[in-house]
Amino acid sequence: MGFKLGPGRRSAGGAADEGGGPEEGSLAPEPTSPWSERPPLGMATLPGIVVELHEPPSAALHEIDRLFVRVFALVGEAIAGATHALLAGDREAAKELVRGDEMVDVLTHRIAVLAQDELVEGDTTRQERQELVAVLRMMPDLERNGDLAEHIARRAARGLGAEMSARSRGLVERMGEVAASIWRETADTFAARSVDTALHVEDLDDELDDLHVTLTAELVAGTMPLPVAIELAMVARFYERFGDHAVNLARRMAALVGGGTEPGTSGPD
Repeated sequence: MGFKLGPGRRSAGGAADEGGGPEEGSLAPEPTSPWSERPPLGMATLPGIVVELHEPPSAALHEIDRLFVRVFALVGEAIAGATHALLAGDREAAKELVRGDEMVDVLTHRIAVLAQDELVEGDTTRQERQELVAVLRMMPDLERNGDLAEHIARRAARGLGAEMSARSRGLVERMGEVAASIWRETADTFAARSVDTALHVEDLDDELDDLHVTLTAELVAGTMPLPVAIELAMVARFYERFGDHAVNLARRMAALVGGGTEPGTSGPD
């Protein structure tokens, strides 16, 4: 994916595509695709391998690229915004973030439909089919992180931040910073198609796990009312799982690029 569309290629619908890029009226503005930096048309590379590409990809692959980047941006904005709303007590911003999660669900569903249709009906190369399968496997983790950011925003909308202890506020602030950094690094893994970047995502996730343990200890110390502690324990869990899903996404891309073993599912949240 990420190539420029050429004339005469038939997409999943069977009609010839005359030009590149999505049609007018798409759901979101055209972002820069993280897969746009590719080898010249006709050649694709894997470690130690050169693969012939006889035709440019279909419009569906361009649209999947575009929507994938859009969802990544929305989830990144959501996790940063949810943390800010929680700590600042901005209930209106939190409610807006909750409503915004619907767009993530709509876009991830559209990506899945496009990928499935292209696999079944599209005239694709072997490498394109591998990427389409990888995209479908990434969808649950991508959509779930949008849900986790929305869960944090819901707690912010209820005014949880005002009832947190000073130490817990500092820990949550740091967890939000690390979660946002993990998400940026995960996006960089896609942009650079780098196994090394994927390893850095795992290092950041280790810090998020440590913060989760520290915040749990703060809650057990009994410095806050029990209902507040229960809600905050859920928030800590949401951040921890956000990191786990980001690691899964980075590992899947690393496996696609490096040919390693793909990770299993992240399990229930």
